[in-house]
Amino acid sequence: MRAITIPEPGGPEALVWDEVPDPVPGEGEVLVEVAASAVNRADLLQRQGFYDPPPGASPYPGLECSGRIAAVGAGVSGWAVGDEVCALLSGGGYAEKVAVPAGQLLPVPEGVGLDKAAALPEVTCTVWSNIFMIAHLRPAETLLVHGGASGIGTMAIQLAKAVGAKVAVTAGSKEKLDFCAELGADVLINYREQDFVEEIKAATDGAGADVILDNMGAKYLDRNVRALAVNGRLAIIGMQGGIKGELNIAMLLGKRGAVTATSLRARPAGEKASIVAAVREHVWPLISAGHVRPVVDRELPMSDAAAAHRVLEESGNIGKVLLTLP
Repeated sequence: MRAITIPEPGGPEALVWDEVPDPVPGEGEVLVEVAASAVNRADLLQRQGFYDPPPGASPYPGLECSGRIAAVGAGVSGWAVGDEVCALLSGGGYAEKVAVPAGQLLPVPEGVGLDKAAALPEVTCTVWSNIFMIAHLRPAETLLVHGGASGIGTMAIQLAKAVGAKVAVTAGSKEKLDFCAELGADVLINYREQDFVEEIKAATDGAGADVILDNMGAKYLDRNVRALAVNGRLAIIGMQGGIKGELNIAMLLGKRGAVTATSLRARPAGEKASIVAAVREHVWPLISAGHVRPVVDRELPMSDAAAAHRVLEESGNIGKVLLTLP
């Protein structure tokens, strides 16, 4: 088969479309013939040499895919050759085939095309696990989403609105904020021109955000704590703004706040399976009913993965960028 390899870390040009051995599904796994994968910022870090796959995972980038089951390994039940699926991966999505633990498979939702289903696994699992399973967002609470026009952000807006929460977002352009508004965002904050702490306080009569979903890390840590409401929960899922920040513990104590930080890729297979099962139970019906949808900015040939990486590096996307196969 062919896959995107990274012979040496570097810029987008480091991605090479090459011949590699076919994967073989082990016990409890299925082999998926890939129709599409999606580009995540973790893929950019892996390409640069900063984010190696977990032990035993495929060496190729790609944390999600959609496609058809080509083979079923020993001990797998409930899935059959020919089933159309999407999957949460530890790696290997940028390839024509990938072996996937059966617990990380999801059926393609009703009303979603096979290619566009590749935009769902990573964002739905990240959003549901952090905002709902960990931070326990409730109806009528306020969620602040940084990077509201990203793949994660566009899904977070939709799921929070579906459960009756108020949603505030940050983004860097009017175009992106307008799109967030179309998805249901209530409070629109241009981080280039406005202070999100002041804006979220103004929008909540001084209370602050009950839950904050943060992709920036260190750069926003202090301001995120200041933006929290009493009993607020800050969920950190990224480090685009650095890895070391200063935490005002007195302020956090005064707000009886909580700070959590999670990654999805390195979690044990059992934990991923539990998250995938929760997503199938709670999110898939919303997608099938048309209340939530994948947001896809563009689709590019998988062999042109370098161009897709440049789009993300320039923050030129609204929603997901997909890599497709003929």
